[in-house]
Amino acid sequence: MFSMMLPSHSRKLKLSKMNMMGMGRRTMRHIMKKKNIDSLETLRDLALANGVEFIACQMSMDVMGVNREELLDGVTIGGVATYMNRADDANVNLFI
Repeated sequence: MFSMMLPSHSRKLKLSKMNMMGMGRRTMRHIMKKKNIDSLETLRDLALANGVEFIACQMSMDVMGVNREELLDGVTIGGVATYMNRADDANVNLFI
């Protein structure tokens, strides 16, 4: 049942408490388009093309019941050691 509540695509992601029954994400996408900001999908593709590595936390996936097949292509699965190893070698690092 928990997996049914998870978004299947970035266009279905909620905008935290400002989701407003779907209006929040539509409003954000509208504002991004109006200000000539690329979509989340385009930004992700550009990041991958520029060598950005996305690491999904194995422990979080286990807790939430997320399977490898549910992740987007190009996402690495790892734990703290994987993340810390990559972060130590990186010029820039972002943890979300």
